[in-house]
Amino acid sequence: MPISDSAATELAQLLGSGTAGALIPELVRQGLQALIEAEAATALGADRHQRTDQRRGHRNGSRDRLLATPAGDIQLRIPRFRTGSFFPSLLEPRRRVDRALWAVVMEAYVSGVSTRKVDELVVALGCESGISKSEVSRICQGLDTQVQAFLQRPLEFSHYPYVYLDATYLHGRDQARKQVISRAVIVAVGITATGQREVLGIEVGDSEDEAFWTAFLRRLRERGLSGLQLVISDAHAGLKKAIARCCQGSSWQRCRVHFARNLLAKVPKGSQDMVAAALRSVFVQADAQAVEQQWDQVIAMLIEKFPAAAALMEQAREDVLAFRSFPPEHWRKIWSTNPLERLNKEIKRRTRVVGIFPNDAAIIRLVGALLLEQQEEWQLDGRRVFSELSMAKLDKTSESVQDQSTAALAAAA
Repeated sequence: MPISDSAATELAQLLGSGTAGALIPELVRQGLQALIEAEAATALGADRHQRTDQRRGHRNGSRDRLLATPAGDIQLRIPRFRTGSFFPSLLEPRRRVDRALWAVVMEAYVSGVSTRKVDELVVALGCESGISKSEVSRICQGLDTQVQAFLQRPLEFSHYPYVYLDATYLHGRDQARKQVISRAVIVAVGITATGQREVLGIEVGDSEDEAFWTAFLRRLRERGLSGLQLVISDAHAGLKKAIARCCQGSSWQRCRVHFARNLLAKVPKGSQDMVAAALRSVFVQADAQAVEQQWDQVIAMLIEKFPAAAALMEQAREDVLAFRSFPPEHWRKIWSTNPLERLNKEIKRRTRVVGIFPNDAAIIRLVGALLLEQQEEWQLDGRRVFSELSMAKLDKTSESVQDQSTAALAAAA
């Protein structure tokens, strides 16, 4: 479609003045405007001022539309029709930012950049009008489709011998009660049969009670979670019961870091360093027998001065030492939830700029997008948590582990 005389005059003036910075936005504007005019002519069956029997309607002026692009803010004119409505297909209703900047805003949001800094970034990219906090939130709703597809994907194409479960807490607004409340965000990460990490799912709820965890684990099962041999988590009562109910046939590893905190709470502050060092000595042993012997020695050392601590160690023996039934090459990664704790810290860092989320959907949107990004990084990185050779050893230990697991989980519940 040829450009109009007025457009040609504007281009000539820009070329003559040597204003290169203004030339590119004007070229973009005229290209977009030409496409809009062509689509309007097709919709009406005739160009502007054209007399033809194929005409299906008439124009009725135009309205301005500001579009932010990497070339700068572009002022477009959207034709009005006397009857019916018209909106060009190259734009989207209620979208003021083009797709390139749309992607930039989404990426900045997921990376934990505050809405104020997102606005500064958009201005620095040439869009003088900037972008409001509400626009950032609306743009990021476009993440929902990607996030939900990721969080609801089938898990039946791989086995997950190890699964880590943990929760972190964020602040959300309860619209019904008009209050800001704490929201539990639970995360599951699995290790595949080939030794690679995968985010399995997340959920948001009021608290970490048994019903909440049970519903979450059942959804993972429904999506195809299988091959589970060891679940690693803290000793939250509701979680323990949910694992016993939904993960029959697998063992449970009580996180040694969380257990150490529980143990030290039963010891006077002046003796905590000594007890912590004694407990650490258990986890430097080379084989399962040595681990058990050192555990017994620590209990014997504590029983006289700190009977409550000794009783806790005796009670938690099978839970904290569940790792010893698995390949020694895996012990350092499966005796605690530290791999998941690092992910939770990143969630906290990225969500700190938001402060208070308006609803659970906003929490899932941001945390889900963050975990999707993390999953992609793991895939591109290509590194394995465990080698395929060491993962093959699990097949040899799975039968003995399953024989012990049902009774252990039942006792834990």
